[in-house]
Amino acid sequence: MAPVNKQVSFVNRTKETILATKVSVADSFLSRLVGLLGKASLEKGNGLYLTDCKCVHMFGMKFAIDVVFVSEDNLVIGVENTLLPGKISGYYAKAVACLELPAGTIIETNTQIGDVIEKLLAVS
Repeated sequence: MAPVNKQVSFVNRTKETILATKVSVADSFLSRLVGLLGKASLEKGNGLYLTDCKCVHMFGMKFAIDVVFVSEDNLVIGVENTLLPGKISGYYAKAVACLELPAGTIIETNTQIGDVIEKLLAVS
C-alpha cells in the first residue's frame, strides 16, 4: 500500500458506535490510487479514509469491503454494503471523502444515510 500520512479513528456520532480505530488516511493521488490493493484482507477495526473521493472501484481487490461516503459536513450520503471484488460503487456527486471498512461493519454499527460520522486523531 502507498504511504499514508496519519492514522485516525472514526465514530458514528448519530448512533454512538465505533466504526474503526486504526484508519489510514489516503490524501495524495498515489495513496488514493493504490488504496487497499495488495492487501489480503482488512481486519475488524481497521479502515482506509480516502479524501476527494466520489466513487471507488474494486478491480484487483481480493476481498469485499463496506464503503461509507460522506459530505463536507460529515453527513453520510451513501453506503455500499459488501462491495465485491471487480465491482464499482455508485457515484456520489456531493461526497468529499469515503471510508472503506471491513465487510459487515455498516450492518454491525447500523450506519445509515443521514448519520454523522466524526474523525478522531489517533493518540500516539
